[in-house]
This record gives sequence, structure tokens and C-alpha cells, in this order.
Amino acid sequence: MCGVVGLFAKTPAIEDHLGALLGDMLVKMTDRGPDSAGMAIYRPGDRPGHKLTLRADRPTDWDLLADRVRQRFGPDCEVAAHGTHAVVSGVAEPGTFQAWVRTDAPDLHVTASGTSIEIYKAVGLAGAFLDAMGIRHFAGRHGLGHTRMATESAVTTAHSHPFSTGEDLCLVHNGSLSNHNRLRAVLRRHGVQFETDNDSEVAAGFLTWRLREGDTLEQALEAALGQLDGFFTFAVGTRDGFAVLRDPIACKPAVMAETDDWVAMASEFRAIA
Repeated sequence: MCGVVGLFAKTPAIEDHLGALLGDMLVKMTDRGPDSAGMAIYRPGDRPGHKLTLRADRPTDWDLLADRVRQRFGPDCEVAAHGTHAVVSGVAEPGTFQAWVRTDAPDLHVTASGTSIEIYKAVGLAGAFLDAMGIRHFAGRHGLGHTRMATESAVTTAHSHPFSTGEDLCLVHNGSLSNHNRLRAVLRRHGVQFETDNDSEVAAGFLTWRLREGDTLEQALEAALGQLDGFFTFAVGTRDGFAVLRDPIACKPAVMAETDDWVAMASEFRAIA
């Protein structure tokens, strides 16, 4: 089942209230996905360089982590805590930072990396998730949200959407893929890394690979229609906006609307209304 929402701001007034507006849309999708909720927000970083979103498996002293980060990566790095997540900004070498997290902070997971993307997700209902992360107060240019009803893999935060496998790239998915195990093996040979057995992460990895090979986003999405077997509605976030893709049969719902102030999509019209 699952619920998908997206909102792109075309005016400063919508940007200022993006978290609240997209959050209200996400809550409307709670009964399509009560197992977990997640959101990707695109907003410029406060400092030059990359920013990375970290997710903690257990209660974490983010102030202590901030001291460790500054000692290792320099005093210009900033750590902003949001519930079980924190955004580290001002990172000059994101690959080195991610390697440091894997070896020196194994209780943490990088959910997103780029110049504007932040990804938050948790098990439970959408409303509680939004309150815990403080997302309703966020401003931003655009964002995607997802409520999950798990049918293909475990109900854990790691298996929740959005999935990010590339810089400033994320994907949320309503549907199911039948060839994700075979495709995962192919993508690993091309250097794409995975953290879960979720079929949606494979879809994100496929797009990352095609973009690395030189495709435009439109070309990568068209390639997905030929290479991904199953039924799906994808919402794909990038630094510049988001795209929506449905399989040729299009049995999974997607509604889109545009005004002078915003562009929105959702699994059901009531989330836009």
C-alpha cells in the first residue's frame, strides 16, 4: 500500500512553511502506511561544503559527537540535532566522513549526503515522527514524504523510506519489484552499496548507477521502465526538484496538481486538498 507525498515551493511563503505543509500531507497518508514514516527535505546548508544526515540507533549525546567531529574534520563543522537524527554541515570530504562513521561511530547511520538534502525516518505513525524530529518547523525548497505498510521486508527504521544512494538523490516507492534480488547483484558489481534487502533501495541504486553513467534524470527514469519489473509509483528527489514515475500498467495511484505557488503530488487527492 504505502503513501507518497511531495511538495515543491514556487514562492518564499511556501518555502517558509514547507515542513508544516508537507507534514500535514504526510499525516493524511497515515492509514496507507502505519508502520513507519520518513521525509526528505531539500534546503541549502548554513555552511560551505557538504552536509550529511545521521540517524542513531539509540539515545546519543550529539554534543559529544559534535566535539569529535570538529576535532577530526575541523572547527567549521556544525552538528544540529533533530530527535534521533542530526545534520552535520560544513564537511569538505563527504566520502572520508562516511568512512569515519562506519569505523568510529558504528551506532550511527548516514541517511543522506549532499549540498541540500536531509533525510529523517522512524518506525511509527507519521504524526509522532514529525513531532519527534521537529520537521513542522523546517523551511525548504521542496521535499518528499512516505508512510510505509511493510510487505516486502522488515518493519525497521533502516527499511523505511526515503532511500538515498547518491548525492542529493532520494526515492520513495509505493508498489513492489519482482527482480530486485538479481538487479541488486548487478548493481553491486557497478559499485552501488546497499544497507537493506528492501526492493525500493534497489530502485534508488539503479537510478544512482544510471546517473553515474551519464544519463540525465529523464533518461534514467526511462531506463527504469525497461529494467525494473513490477508495479510502482516512484517519487525521486534531486537538488533541483522531484520527478514522478509510474510503471506502464500504472495500478499504483499518483495525483499531481500545480498552482502559481506550488507543485504537489500524493497517493491520494485528500493529501493535496
